[in-house]
Amino acid sequence: MKRFLSAFVRHSLTPLTVAMHGGAAAWAAPPSPSAGDRAALQAALDDEYRAEATYRAVLDKFGDVRPFSNIIRAEQRHAEMATAQMVRLGMAVPPNRYIGTITAPETLLDACQTGIEAERANIALYDRLLPQVRDPQVKTTLELLQSASRENHLPAFERCVARGGIMGRRW
Repeated sequence: MKRFLSAFVRHSLTPLTVAMHGGAAAWAAPPSPSAGDRAALQAALDDEYRAEATYRAVLDKFGDVRPFSNIIRAEQRHAEMATAQMVRLGMAVPPNRYIGTITAPETLLDACQTGIEAERANIALYDRLLPQVRDPQVKTTLELLQSASRENHLPAFERCVARGGIMGRRW
């Protein structure tokens, strides 16, 4: 996680830091994103929004249960990372259209299985998006998001299924 945050700060906040210190970039117009960069960021943000809304529905139904209570915060950070890139590139950032529209599965085990499917789909999405991306900061951001899904979220949901949907509550 520390490496993930370090890379995010290094790759996403550099233009902001330059601007705050009065560098030439402070007055420059945002770079014009390629069609691939634009499409990739829009798709990534949409997927992160959907995941957040799905995990919110699970938490609303079952209470503050892991791994959902941890992963929803990560999904919110992921959306913020995609949003930061969109803002940097001068793109409009849409609101989360999924909040309140998704119904949680019937059981926590089903919810964890849904989490596995969602994270696998997220990883595959990034596999499709990354070849279209030209901007190095966008590419790094999407690679970090994919890595979090592959290395953290998917294994957490797989553990949840292996335990029969019983993970624990945060008190």
